[in-house]
Amino acid sequence: MEPGEPGEPGEAAWRGPGGGPMGGRSLLELAVATGVAAWATWAVLLMPGFRRVPLRLQVPYQPSGPQQAANALALLRGRPGKTVDLGSGDGRLVLEAYKQGLRPAVGYELNPWLLCLSHYRAWKAGYHGKVSFLKKDLWKVNLSDCHNVIVFLAPSVKPPLATKLLAELPDEARVVAGRFPFPSWTPTSTLGQGLEQVWAYDMKEVRRAAQSSAEGSRV
Repeated sequence: MEPGEPGEPGEAAWRGPGGGPMGGRSLLELAVATGVAAWATWAVLLMPGFRRVPLRLQVPYQPSGPQQAANALALLRGRPGKTVDLGSGDGRLVLEAYKQGLRPAVGYELNPWLLCLSHYRAWKAGYHGKVSFLKKDLWKVNLSDCHNVIVFLAPSVKPPLATKLLAELPDEARVVAGRFPFPSWTPTSTLGQGLEQVWAYDMKEVRRAAQSSAEGSRV
């Protein structure tokens, strides 16, 4: 059947704005327009936060799923101290952390559009003024007062981030990683399977293991 011809009886056909069947050229134009719209969404909404970050440290926005978020927060349940989400995206993890009693709850995000969405979600949930979303580069933020750290970031940034966390976090801190574990750390506990799996790391244990490894390499 040629493009633009009606289908078999009962078969839906692509229709243009005038109600007539769309030809091959119209379908191509639709595909191109869709691609342009997708690129524009990236350029306007997601790219701004990347411009000041070195390429190797850039992290694309990918929201966590409900089960991923539930698993991550389950590994932090009941813990005291400041909770931060590094690269907080649309703010869903920060809001859920506050809801579950993890307070104060703070999100660090560079993308201004995602920050606007985070503030809107906080207002809608009735948490405006109770949670914080800050436009700060996670690589430049001092984390020495953070006791609960959520990390849903790409595997390429985990090694340099591990160095930063080791240098700044207190011994009492716990880091929860989603999607990808820290390759050189041994988790204290883990929860979930496959894409829903998350890993918890207690900094005192991470430092102890790093020190033992360093001493062993000198022998």
